[in-house]
Amino acid sequence: MLLSLAALYLIWGSTYLAVSIALETLPPFLLAGVRFVTAGALLYGVLRLRGVPRPTLRQWGAAARVGVLLLVFGNGLVVVSQQWVSSGVAAVVVSTMPLWLALFTTVRVGRGEGAPAGAPEVSRGEWLGLLVGFAGAALLHLGGDLHAAHAGALLVVLAPVAWALGSLYSRTLPLPAGSMAVAAEMLAGGAVMLGISALAGERLAAPPSARSLLALGYLTVFGSIVALSAYTFLLRSTRPAIATSYAYVNPIVAIALGILLGGERASATTWAAAAVIGAGVILISRSR
Repeated sequence: MLLSLAALYLIWGSTYLAVSIALETLPPFLLAGVRFVTAGALLYGVLRLRGVPRPTLRQWGAAARVGVLLLVFGNGLVVVSQQWVSSGVAAVVVSTMPLWLALFTTVRVGRGEGAPAGAPEVSRGEWLGLLVGFAGAALLHLGGDLHAAHAGALLVVLAPVAWALGSLYSRTLPLPAGSMAVAAEMLAGGAVMLGISALAGERLAAPPSARSLLALGYLTVFGSIVALSAYTFLLRSTRPAIATSYAYVNPIVAIALGILLGGERASATTWAAAAVIGAGVILISRSR
């Protein structure tokens, strides 16, 4: 479990800078679609060679639903928004995901939908964590770090909402066992993004640079196959609070790498928002 957590903390924290580099010469949906279709195909092929059974039609349907939420909306919107916002700001916004997950879980438990018998009511600490975390998100917006020249930058705000919904439903839908679920989700989500890319008329203005291709390779192997497999394992084997704890480490990694390697700048508001959101996530984690 510790290796899985380390993978999420370090790898996913670095993917924001990798996306920024890849976007230098690759359009967003083409980038994301190629990334996940390639990663999904590689993982699917390896698993089939190992004798893992192919998903049933019902399992493909479940994987497609989760893949669209996690990858098309949860990841794709981040990639699109990073055309206008820095990798650090994107990471801070995405770090609100555990807050949304806690909120959606609370609503679901309250309605008795898929909640275990005798599920506890939401504690004061959890409500406090939600309020603190969303206050941090509001600080980021009001401080101007999300005010960009293009309204598309605000799409990043929707990404953690979709990722939280996908994470929640992945625990109850009839997905394939083990890593085959990851492969199916990536294939389905990647195919949808390639379709969106074609419909949007995305084209390569010039051959991709070596930097962009290296970043794409890193995102495919480490950001997709390794990290997403680790996340799926944690979702199914431990509490959501632990599985989503990467959210208050990733922004620090992303901001630091953006400054050191990407030539980005992080305002005091960005650092403050990251700290406040992280405090909210920690409050929720310790209250569960």
